[in-house]
Amino acid sequence: MSSFYVENFGCRATQADGAAIEHQFEERGFQRASAASQADFVVLNTCTVTAAADQDARAAIRRVHRINPECQIIVTGCYAQRAPAEIATLPGVTMVVGNSHKHQLADFVHTKPGHSFVPLASLARRDREAIPIHVSDIFAHTELLAAPVFDASNERTRPNLKVQDGCDNRCSFCVIPSVRGHSRSLPLPQALREVNSLVDTGYKEVVISGINLGRWGRDLESQQSGTICSRRLRLEGLVRAILDQTELQKLRISSVEPMDWSDELIQLMASTPRIAKHTHVPLQSGSDTVLRRMHRKYRPWHYREKIEKIHALMPAAAIGADVMVGFPGESEAEFEETQRMVQDLPFTYLHVFTYSPRPGTSAAAMGNQVPVRIARERNRVLRELASQKKLGFMQSFVGRSIQAITLNKSPEQGNSPFTEALTDNYLKLYLTGSHLANTWLTASVHGLEEEVLLGSKV
Repeated sequence: MSSFYVENFGCRATQADGAAIEHQFEERGFQRASAASQADFVVLNTCTVTAAADQDARAAIRRVHRINPECQIIVTGCYAQRAPAEIATLPGVTMVVGNSHKHQLADFVHTKPGHSFVPLASLARRDREAIPIHVSDIFAHTELLAAPVFDASNERTRPNLKVQDGCDNRCSFCVIPSVRGHSRSLPLPQALREVNSLVDTGYKEVVISGINLGRWGRDLESQQSGTICSRRLRLEGLVRAILDQTELQKLRISSVEPMDWSDELIQLMASTPRIAKHTHVPLQSGSDTVLRRMHRKYRPWHYREKIEKIHALMPAAAIGADVMVGFPGESEAEFEETQRMVQDLPFTYLHVFTYSPRPGTSAAAMGNQVPVRIARERNRVLRELASQKKLGFMQSFVGRSIQAITLNKSPEQGNSPFTEALTDNYLKLYLTGSHLANTWLTASVHGLEEEVLLGSKV
């Protein structure tokens, strides 16, 4: 029996795609290997959001070829969609499958080359062997891979369900729409079936995610009859349906763009303990002029209004953001606007990125690119500021009680066992003693050590 191994890079959506690929292989009789070194087929499911992501994928291809030279390496994902011919020239690669044909990947592997399938794009030549490249127009592709993905480091306690893929925005720095296509949504009945299946299996928390999660349902409206109220085909409608039609204990909502945090969604989150008090709202820049060059669809004052509203209704909520530094033309004054906004707003953590030009994006052709040393220094400044804000947020919970879900890892501190947990508002917590995994409980926080809360079960 042939074996396979899937290695994922990048965001939660990529991880969800990887889980769906694993199901494809298992349905066709392949056996899952425990490591790439032991597999007959190794699938590298790539990201291309930055140049560093491309570099990581190339390094992984070389590593797999070195440790397992006899395996067949299949490269898929966003990097494969963007630059298939480039990948096909790398030693060890035997097939390239873009996002456009990812849903057929196991079929391509299962079918003998030269028989019932024909490469759908150009062929790269290596040692006189044709390497199949399966890539076509991503905007003609409507397949949405949906399979729960589990956090391997926590032994499958918090499954993630991708309910949306693609993006219709055209941010000037972002290559993702060109490699994932138009926004498309998992239909409501299917999303509810997936959540109910996870609940029946025993999971207490589910995370819903997407490339542009806040756009869930917009593409479904044109497919529905006029008898369905359009308000239900918004993210808040999906969230309300999960609350009403499943027994899920806790729903966690992943990143949602500022313009999609409607008053209804914020009120819904604030009004029920069944939604984790955790919001991630991409900022990118606090400068109006930079946001305009980025082609972002909100202004700094709109963003500030959303964050202040979230914090007013949920003062204990985690509030995170993505921030980019070094965007073309970003002046010192524009960076200082971002720095002031980060300082002023009640963020509890940040993901800070240094701008990386992506081929085919309009920002890559802009002049006045920021020198790398300046961009890195701005990155450092914001990361230090974010660390201070996170520390202050965590310290505010010492001496208080907090809700948390136990994970499977049990770290050791000295001779005393601890159980790792994650709080409702997205903080790492070590609980004294051994506790059953996948359980929501109330913890009393008595200390803080290296960005980890220390506590005990109430």
